Amino acid sequence: MDYKKIADDVSRKILSYSQDSSGWKVAKSTKNITISWKPSKEYSGNIYRGEGIIEEIPEKVVPFMYLAKYRSKWDTALKSYSILEEIDEDTVICHCITHSYGMGIISSREFVDLIHIRRYDGGVITTNSISVDYDKCPVSSSHVRGFNNPCGYVCSPLPENPEHSRLVVYIQPELGGLLPRSVVESALPSNIVGLISDARQGILNLLHG
Repeated sequence: MDYKKIADDVSRKILSYSQDSSGWKVAKSTKNITISWKPSKEYSGNIYRGEGIIEEIPEKVVPFMYLAKYRSKWDTALKSYSILEEIDEDTVICHCITHSYGMGIISSREFVDLIHIRRYDGGVITTNSISVDYDKCPVSSSHVRGFNNPCGYVCSPLPENPEHSRLVVYIQPELGGLLPRSVVESALPSNIVGLISDARQGILNLLHG
């Protein structure tokens, strides 16, 4: 499998999402987090965008978002998170298993994703990921295997305070199983709010605790 080509392709897509300001509709907003959506070009569902502020610079935020030694400590949505293989210093294969959510309506899911880190001018760092087939982690009957269409984080210095970051999350998962689309779509905005809130608190605790 050509992981470099996959990494390049998904990185281009995440960058294009970050430059696309048209057609987004607000699905949920709190005091400091906004979730928007619009129809995806990758599959029949929607792409979701979550925006929030993290009180740390991008170089410190991004490792917390994908390295197992950090992610497994703060992400309350995940039952487990591990790196299966390091392709190069900026590219890994990860395996995560979620807790069930929606009061058990949506059961536990697992994902095997390629994650690639990319840096841009101006201190912007992105994580770029997509689900891949990986022989060393075949589908099992223990969990429902989901598929992440191009997703990731865009982390950039906040113009008015470069010591803080603007974190933008893009997700467009296919959860598999027999779930009605409406159930999935209604649960995802709250999930993204939880992700950004957990990341913010996790970074505060682990870096400044």
